[in-house]
Amino acid sequence: MSDLGTARLLPWAGEAGKPCYLVTDGTGRLSRLADTVEAVQLDMADELLGHADDLLADRRATPDQLRFLLARMSEALTDVHRIAVSRGARMGTSR
Repeated sequence: MSDLGTARLLPWAGEAGKPCYLVTDGTGRLSRLADTVEAVQLDMADELLGHADDLLADRRATPDQLRFLLARMSEALTDVHRIAVSRGARMGTSR
């Protein structure tokens, strides 16, 4: 793999939630797409944190609203964790 670089964990899951990898030198079209998806996922997580602050400060928030928030936060945390694992692997660090 020295010609192509290393296997990159992509920021999306494959069939049945299995991880997807790309063997790349980091300069191809799919690598750029993965970079874009990671940026969108991180931005969405940041916006969700702001929404969570607002909703948690509202004493009128319903259990259904809080449950919905928790589900979206779980999805965002899954995405952010996958990004961290991917970037850590590319930096040569273990998790």
